[in-house]
Formats: sequence, structure tokens, C-alpha cells
Amino acid sequence: MTTNLSQILEQSPVRLEPLAEHHIELLRAACAEDQDIWEIYPVNMLGEDFDQAMRGFHDLKSWVQFAAIHAETGKVVGMSNYINPDQYGVVEIGGTYISPSVRGSGFNRAMKKVMIDHAFDNGFTRIEFRVDTRNKRSIVAVKKLGAKHEGTLRQNRITWTGYVRDTAIFGLLKQEWAR
Repeated sequence: MTTNLSQILEQSPVRLEPLAEHHIELLRAACAEDQDIWEIYPVNMLGEDFDQAMRGFHDLKSWVQFAAIHAETGKVVGMSNYINPDQYGVVEIGGTYISPSVRGSGFNRAMKKVMIDHAFDNGFTRIEFRVDTRNKRSIVAVKKLGAKHEGTLRQNRITWTGYVRDTAIFGLLKQEWAR
């Protein structure tokens, strides 16, 4: 299995670039477009917390991080990640945020599609998604991709607000993926 996950991925209207220093301030601006969403994320990406979160992400060597760019405008509109790719053919897609300007436009589906295709093309056989059970929009989006709900981890993570969340686990197998 090859694991060259960190490369530019593009399928209109999405362009994913490996996260680099020149993306950081643009990502900060994109994250600030939705002040309320961060209440249901594990980390806060607003104000001074943004810098701390970015340092924390930088330390995660098992994450392949992307800046999400709207290909037609060139604007950074969010981020997504491959998390913990392993030698057994499993990788998680998560840590995704997209700004309100592209929500509901098909951007998230296109972004996930290019990431799923790329992971399967690189030999992965299973993709996981882990979603806070309060995040109904993400749960609907993951189900639309064809991922199956495989269970819920109860009270498995304490978020930056102190909330103890439940995490829904979804799986998508290569043979289930309809390109």
C-alpha cells in the first residue's frame, strides 16, 4: 500500500493543498466567519485559541493536513485532514471545517469525494469518520457519502468548552464506495 496522501488534490470546485505557512492567516479568517460553530468542535479556532490549535495540529505527525480552497476564487474556505493512516489500510477523514460561504453548495461533498478517491487509490480499504453527535449537519453529510453508522463512543472526549461529548463512528469500505 502506498501512503503518499500529502499532495495537491483537485476536483472543481475544490482544491486541497497540503497545509503550509502561507495558508495560516487565510485559514484564520475563514474560521472567523462562523463564530458559533466552534462550540461543537473539540478545539476552538477563534482568536488566541487559533494559534494554540495550529501549534497542536503541527505536532500531530499522524495527520495529513489540507487547506481547502475554492478553486474558482482561490479563497481559503476551510481545512480537512487524513488522520492516523495505518499499515492495515484504515484512515480517518476529519477535523473538517468549511466556511458558511460554501456550505450547502456541494463543496463539502466534492472535497470528501476527492479525499476518499485519493485514499482508496493509495491502497486504503476503509475510511472512518468520527462526528460529535451534536453535529447533525456533519452526520447527514457523512451518511450521504454512503458511510454506515457503526456505533457511538459514549463520553469519549472532553472538548475545549469542557463538554463531554459522544462520538458517532461511521465507516466506508472501498467496495461500498460509488465513485
